[in-house]
Amino acid sequence: MPAPTGPPPDDDLHEFRRAVADVRRLPEKPQIAKPRPRPVARFTRAERDDVLRESLVVPADPAALDTGEHMSFRRPTVREDVLRKLKRGQFAVEAEIDLHGLGRFAAHAALRQFLNDCVTRRLHCVRVIHGKGLRSGPGGPILKHVVNHWLRKIENVAAFASARPVDGGTGAVYVLLNR
Repeated sequence: MPAPTGPPPDDDLHEFRRAVADVRRLPEKPQIAKPRPRPVARFTRAERDDVLRESLVVPADPAALDTGEHMSFRRPTVREDVLRKLKRGQFAVEAEIDLHGLGRFAAHAALRQFLNDCVTRRLHCVRVIHGKGLRSGPGGPILKHVVNHWLRKIENVAAFASARPVDGGTGAVYVLLNR
């Protein structure tokens, strides 16, 4: 009769328990609250006035707002291959804002606040959902047009492009922020 090739399973369990018998749980360290950062003023009075004035001004040339279905923009400092990757959705989206249902003024304020927060948090790629304007009437998608206009004017925006269909398609844009 051949000899067994190893110890019975009960011996393995017994051996394991004997090996870890002296193990003790580490004491938990108390969580120390980090001090809050000092508040930083994001807008001066002049910047607030500029934001209001900018939101009220629509370019005189309607062609400047006629974006067609897909939107894209890049600053001269951004390489074409980076914009191509952005259009393909090859950057991880780190945050998003949904502007559906907001009026022009509320959307503008929310977008500026969102982008300021993202720059402060050093995020690189975010998604802005503006909608396709299906219920906007004969004037077309209002938020889509003004978001296109606003993003071009914000200097922390390096590039933007319409999202892939799975991420909102022409109702959303990927926005690449300067770090």
